[in-house]
Amino acid sequence: MHEGSRVDLLPRLGAFARLLHDAGLEAGPRRLTDATRALGCIDLKQELDFRNALRSVFVSRKEDIPTFEAAFDIFWAPPDPRSAAGVLPGRSRALPLSPERAKAWANALGLNASQMNREQDATEFPASSSGYSAEELLRHKDFEEMTWTETEQVRRLLEQAPWRVAEKRTRRLRPSRTGRIDLRRSARHAIRSSGELMTLFRRKPRVRRRPLVLICDVSGSMERYSRLLMIFAHAIARREDLEAFVFSTRLTRITRLLRQRDLDRALDSVSKRVHDFSGGTRIGDALADFNRHWARRVLGHGAVVVIISDGWDRGDPSHLVAELIHLHRSAHRLIWLNPLLGSEGYEPLTRGMAAALPHCDDFLAAHNVAALEDLGRLLASLDSRKSR
Repeated sequence: MHEGSRVDLLPRLGAFARLLHDAGLEAGPRRLTDATRALGCIDLKQELDFRNALRSVFVSRKEDIPTFEAAFDIFWAPPDPRSAAGVLPGRSRALPLSPERAKAWANALGLNASQMNREQDATEFPASSSGYSAEELLRHKDFEEMTWTETEQVRRLLEQAPWRVAEKRTRRLRPSRTGRIDLRRSARHAIRSSGELMTLFRRKPRVRRRPLVLICDVSGSMERYSRLLMIFAHAIARREDLEAFVFSTRLTRITRLLRQRDLDRALDSVSKRVHDFSGGTRIGDALADFNRHWARRVLGHGAVVVIISDGWDRGDPSHLVAELIHLHRSAHRLIWLNPLLGSEGYEPLTRGMAAALPHCDDFLAAHNVAALEDLGRLLASLDSRKSR
C-alpha cells in the first residue's frame, strides 16, 4: 500500500465506501468520517494496519467480514500481473452486487465483471436433475444462498403464485337458488301476484375473504431475508385484503406503499419510509404498539395474523408473551413464520422464540419459495372455527 498524501486518499476512500454500500454494508457519511479519523491514527505504509482500521469502522457484524475482505482486495490490493484482470489469488469470494452495478464498478476499476459479481452461470441448476426441474430446485433453495439472478427468478415466482385466503361466512344474506327460504321476498312477490304464493325465493349467507395482517421483522438478524419477504408481501397485497407492518425497534405501517403496482417503486418507498431497517429487535414493543393503535382497525371480520421473525428479541420475554396473548384473542388465527426453521438442526431456543411458541397456532418456515407456498395452502384451507 503506497502512502501518498492523505488529501489524495480521501476521494478513493469515498469511492471504497460507495462500493461497500452497493455490496450491502453500512457505509454512510458517519462511517466515512470515522474511517478518516481512524486512518489518521495509523501508519499508512502498513497494509495490515490499513485493512484493520477500515474493517473496524465498516464491519459491525461477523457475517459482513467476508464481504468487506472481498471488497478490500478488489479495491485496494495491487493486481497480480500473472493473473487475469480482476482475479485475485487466494480470494474466490465475489461481491453481492446487481449485474448493472458490477459492470459499472468493473469498468471503473479496470477489472473483470465476473470478479465483482457473485452471479453464477445459468448452468448452476441443470435443466433436469434426478427428475427435478430447475424451477423446482430454485423453489427449495434457501433465500440466503441465492444469487442476484436467482432472486429475480424467485421474484417472478412469488408474483405469479395464486395466493388466496380462505373465505368466511358473514351474517349478511344474499339471494340464491339454494339455501333457506326467503319468506319476506317470497311474500312481497306474492302480493304483486294477487296474493298467490307462486314462487319461493331463497337466500344464503354472503362469503368474503378473511383479512390478512402481516407483521414482518426487518431487524439486522433478518436482513438477508427482508427483500424477498417484502416481495412476498407485495405479491399478496395485489390479490388480498392485506394490512402490512414492519418492525425493528419500532412499528411502521406499509400497507399503502405495497399497493403500488410497480414492485421496485414499492420497495423503494418502503426503504425510504422505514428508518430502522437492520436495527435492533424489540418484538414485544412492536406488538404492543400494534395492539394499542392498530388492532381494532384491522383485526375485524376474522382476520389472520402472520408474524415473520427469527425470534431474536432484546426485550423482556414476559412483555412479548403478554402482547401475544392479547393479539391471539383478537385474531382468528396467529401464524409465526421463522426463516431459521428451514435450517438443519434448528431448535427454537432463543428467549423470544421460546416464549412465543405456546401462543401461536402455527409455526412454519419461511426460508424459500416452497415454504411460502406451504403457507399459501394453509391460508386457503383455514376453517371457519377459531383455532384453540
